[in-house]
Amino acid sequence: MAIAKVIEVIASSTKGFEDAVTSGIAKAAETVNGIEGAWVKDTKVTVSNGKVSEWRVILSITFIVQ
Repeated sequence: MAIAKVIEVIASSTKGFEDAVTSGIAKAAETVNGIEGAWVKDTKVTVSNGKVSEWRVILSITFIVQ
């Protein structure tokens, strides 16, 4: 029987949402083993001078407990 755990991570990027998701998962994988998937719970942008300056995502990351 496998047991899974979920953690919440907030990640950002100046390139776009996809980069924010990718970098958030990569950073979590540095200290968490067995990541099985992620759910993008929310998205947000930061605006500066009328233009999007940063994309942010809230991720729920699921991993298997060893």
